[in-house]
Parts: sequence; C-alpha cells; structure tokens
Amino acid sequence: MRKGIGFDSALTAIAPAVWGSTYLVATELLPPGRPLLASAVRALPAGLVLLAAGRTLPRGAWWWRALVLGTLNIGAFFYLLFVAAYHLPGGVAALVVATQPMLVLGLSAVLLKSGVRPVQVGACALGAAGVAMLVLTPRAGVDLIGVLSGLGGAACMASGIVLTKRWGRPDGVNLLTFTGWQLAVGGLLLLPMTLLVEGLPQDVSAENLAGFAYLSLIGALLAYALWFRGIERLPAVAVSFLGFASPLAAAALGYAVLGQELSPLQLLGALAVIASVVLAQPRQAPAPQPPDPASRPSAPTR
Repeated sequence: MRKGIGFDSALTAIAPAVWGSTYLVATELLPPGRPLLASAVRALPAGLVLLAAGRTLPRGAWWWRALVLGTLNIGAFFYLLFVAAYHLPGGVAALVVATQPMLVLGLSAVLLKSGVRPVQVGACALGAAGVAMLVLTPRAGVDLIGVLSGLGGAACMASGIVLTKRWGRPDGVNLLTFTGWQLAVGGLLLLPMTLLVEGLPQDVSAENLAGFAYLSLIGALLAYALWFRGIERLPAVAVSFLGFASPLAAAALGYAVLGQELSPLQLLGALAVIASVVLAQPRQAPAPQPPDPASRPSAPTR
C-alpha cells in the first residue's frame, strides 16, 4: 500500500540533506584539490555494485537516454558540485546550486507542459531569500570559478530532474537498477578524465577512505535511489524544492561539527526555506502520466 505524499516528500528530502554533507566531507576528509577523483569514486563503485546486483542493461532508446541522464544527474553534476565545493564556502556553494528550482519551473513548463502557478514563483523567491539569509555571512567569499561551477551544476540537476520525469523508468527495470545505470555512466565518464587530468594520489589515508566510502555508499547509492523514487512519485517542481534541504543540512553541520554560529537572521532564513518547501509540495497525488512507449523494452537483457 502506497504511503501518503507527505511521506514521499520526507523520504525524498533525505537525499539532498545527505548531499548537503558533501561540502563538509570534501573539505575535511578528502584529498585537497581533486574534484574529479572525488566525483568518480563517488559514482562508479556504487553504480557497478547496482549493475551487478540487477544484471539488467538498457535496451533500445534507453542506451542513449541512460547516457544523457547519467551525464546530467551524475557525471557533470558531480564534477561541477565538487569544483564549487573546493572554490566556495559550503553555504555559498549550496546557495548557488539551490537556484535549480527556478530552472526546473521553466523547463517543466516547456517539456512537461506544466503550468506555472503564482505560488510556485513565490516559493522560489522565498526559498532563494531564505537560503541567502542562511548562508551569506560577511565572511562568505565569492570565487568566479566556484560560482560558474555551481550554476552549471544547478542547470545539470534541473535538466536531469525534468528529463527523468518526462521519460520515466522502463517497465521491468527496478529502481536500484535504474539508479545503477546512471551512476555507472557518470562514473565511467569521469574515470578517464580523472586519470588524465589529476591522476591518483600517492598516499591515501584512512580518513580519505572513510570519506570516499561515505560519498559512494550514502551520498550516491542510497541518496540517488531515494531521489529517483521521489521524481517518480512527486511533481518535478516539488522535487526540485526539496533540494533546499541541502543548504539547510550544510548550515546545520557547520554549526554542529565546525562550531560555526547561527545568527537570528540565519535562523529566520532557515524558516523561510522550510516554508518555501512546504508551499511547493502538492496537496494531493498527481494524476498518473501515460507511460512513454519507447520506454517499454520487449524483454530485459540479463
């Protein structure tokens, strides 16, 4: 029996909350200055594990669709996210990436024929203002490379959400296998770039291994399975607003782990962000969309 919309929203929000910890893990546990390595190790092991478990490969149009989704949702997004994390303070990086609900709103109107409601525009403005109050402190530095990388990551995430919603998931393919396709594609795209541009570090500490394991198992395998489940069950715009859980988690971890202070203005910003997410969530289950005929394989390949 299916749970309610509130349960689906809460479960999906776990994914961006976990991603909010990426900024802390990247700066505290990973080797410095290696965004490609961090991205590849995050995606590829989890993708290969899921592929081995599912033993199902794409068929027909799903080969190129898996390539597109794996690039947008995983490969390009991971790399740009880590570049932003290395060049910007965690809160500022989260703020830039959190522009993606506005992009999803526009893309949904074009590709999903979803109407733009005033409450959604208002929620966008409220969420952006809340994130700004939450993370833009006087000590927050701005770096052009970091900002551009964050905006590029937001564009990748927005496109990935809308296309995943538009194409759905092929019949006969479970959620974990679908997640594995994308993680494997993203990881395989990043691997040769990692070896050519950065190479492998000479020394890897136990701390580094712990950071990589967390990013792969929790930040990729678990979080993306929950994320794609949410995209299937919730409207694309509602899912995109759940991404605001990322800067909330980043700020909370900065307070709890790094001893950063939260001012009254930041607490007000956190409340504004939460209010924007609540406003953007559907009040009733969306009508089911007819499946895409191209997404139906004749038989799964095992």
